[in-house]
Amino acid sequence: MSLILPPLSLYIHIPWCIRKCPYCDFNSHQANNDIPEAEYVAALRSDLQQDAVLAQGRKLTSIFFGGGTPSMLSANAIAQILRDAETIIGFEPDIEITLEANPGTFEQEKFSGFRAAGVNRLSIGIQSFNDTQLKLLGRVHGRDEALRAVNVARNAGFNNINLDLMHGLPEQSVEDAKVDLAQAIELNTEHISWYQLTIEKNTEFYSAPPILPIEDTLADIQDEGQTMLAEAGYEQYEISAYAKNKKRARHNINYWEFGDYLGIGAGAHGKITQLEQARIIRLWKTRLPKHYLEAATSNKISTNLGGHQNVFGGGSDILSPESLPLEFLMNVLRLNDGAAANYLNERTGLQLTALEPQWTELEQKGLVEIVYGNFRPTEFGRRFLNRVLEAYAGD
Repeated sequence: MSLILPPLSLYIHIPWCIRKCPYCDFNSHQANNDIPEAEYVAALRSDLQQDAVLAQGRKLTSIFFGGGTPSMLSANAIAQILRDAETIIGFEPDIEITLEANPGTFEQEKFSGFRAAGVNRLSIGIQSFNDTQLKLLGRVHGRDEALRAVNVARNAGFNNINLDLMHGLPEQSVEDAKVDLAQAIELNTEHISWYQLTIEKNTEFYSAPPILPIEDTLADIQDEGQTMLAEAGYEQYEISAYAKNKKRARHNINYWEFGDYLGIGAGAHGKITQLEQARIIRLWKTRLPKHYLEAATSNKISTNLGGHQNVFGGGSDILSPESLPLEFLMNVLRLNDGAAANYLNERTGLQLTALEPQWTELEQKGLVEIVYGNFRPTEFGRRFLNRVLEAYAGD
């Protein structure tokens, strides 16, 4: 293998929410009482200190606070976490730091504090501007709060804002979806994540499914919405990501280009290239916040994660050479432009022959192509990406 170390990001999981949404399958837990903020910040610091060896001398190119609802933490807590990350790992000069926030009034009051703490990209979980849909989705905000949130973020100094917006909502018509998207476009944020609602296992919607639009309606929503976004100057660069003025989400691009990332916090996942062992590992931390916090103060034996010790460890996997083609392609083919062909060798250790004969067959079917040295899906292939990946999924 001829691996090289790719860029390194950091994902920080904040596992609490005001209320669990019926469609959400993330590791999030309703906060019935005060969040143990100080204890959790200390645990994150310990977690990162134990994982620091995995950085292998690299500094962080991006940080993403996800959840749950990270904006439930105080600005002081976010500032402390960032100071710890800079001290323990270090930052590249142009680091992108994203924090997910809800548009509720309680969180909006903190936006200026988050900006002062060093957060330079805000991702606001709107989901819909329709009050009826917001209620069905279990959201704790309404349309007016959603609109106000963007204005508050601008006044707080954020010049890189993403809006999360879903389509294919219960009984949503094409016109309903277009009205929602038109409102998002009117707000003129730098980035819109526009994605279809899917019903996932272990959610309330899975147990009691709502009535969703039929396939033809979903296809029309997708087609008309993409046209609206393009006409408004939003460039689609990934399946559900649209950016103005090249303000692409650099943290997510690192995922999709098969870069490395550390994951700290309850249930956080990471993916790391280990040069010395010439291998790639995935690792994850213990899931329940209670157990995560207990690990920080216990004297238990450290968990072995990919050859190093971390008391917060939930487990790890070494990616086999046989699994790497699928692992690589299921990420890079999400990008409209794909990824540089040399990344296959540099970031997996594989040669181009490892993709054969499937790649040639997919090319002949018009699903994939190599253009200007980039692996990428064709426009047709983006619509049938699952069919492309099935070719590498094995039996």
